[in-house]
Amino acid sequence: MEKSFAILLWRCLYNSNNNYNLVMRKNKIKKIFKEGKAAINGWLQIPSSFSAEVMAHQGWDSLTIDMQHGVIDYPNALQMLQAISTTDVVPFARVNWNEPGQIMKILDAGCYGVICPMVSNRNEAEKFVQACMYPPKGYRSMGPIRGLIYGGSDYGDHANDEIIKLAMIETKEAIGKLDEIMSTPGLDGIYIGPADLSLAIGQKPSFDNPEGTPAYEKIKNILDHAKKNNIAAGIHNTTPEYAKKMIELGFKFVTIGNDQRYMSDGARAAVSKLKNIEPSKKSKSY
Repeated sequence: MEKSFAILLWRCLYNSNNNYNLVMRKNKIKKIFKEGKAAINGWLQIPSSFSAEVMAHQGWDSLTIDMQHGVIDYPNALQMLQAISTTDVVPFARVNWNEPGQIMKILDAGCYGVICPMVSNRNEAEKFVQACMYPPKGYRSMGPIRGLIYGGSDYGDHANDEIIKLAMIETKEAIGKLDEIMSTPGLDGIYIGPADLSLAIGQKPSFDNPEGTPAYEKIKNILDHAKKNNIAAGIHNTTPEYAKKMIELGFKFVTIGNDQRYMSDGARAAVSKLKNIEPSKKSKSY
């Protein structure tokens, strides 16, 4: 009863000028998962609405705002979400910890997916999932101040079904508790952080691990458990070639690089090319 009243109140507040969607925006990534396809995800670490807007216009299925290792705080993230909304790219965020207040706040800002780091057991998985869901399935507080604008006036009725929850598997404890984590009600999938996963098994942090390495075999094992539990598996990659390989293995959510890497690689390539040409030009001029 209290939830219904709260939803009605929010509708009254936000529908007064008739400029908001009447039906909640569907989560395109959920549709991709249901079709058995893979979503191509971009990664944002630069605290800029303009760079987020540029990335959003490059054809990604989704973009993740990295609030854990990116140099991004909440005001940055809010502006970046607004920039992403100039396209149909689905906005995600990786929160910096399994902290309900931050999870709820970024969802209220209009995120349609949350990636939670360092989920190590069933209790932590349940804590994460329930922070993303309104009662009776969770304990998320009602107050989607921008979620209503981006999602639609019936956001409160459908958010539990549309928001994607991905728990990161990257700790030693999690590796030993895969099924109990992955069978958590409401969890849509898992996301592998290869660097922390490598550390968890006693290896140097690495990405795009070759076949036959301990990290590669562990990644395949995690994927097999995700398939068994009928949830999506995601992974961070540095190259399109490796991401394609992961899709062929069965991953349904693949990240390729990040905005900072694209900027630095592009700039370095241009400068290096000119510097390599410059000496020969000088030698010819003498």
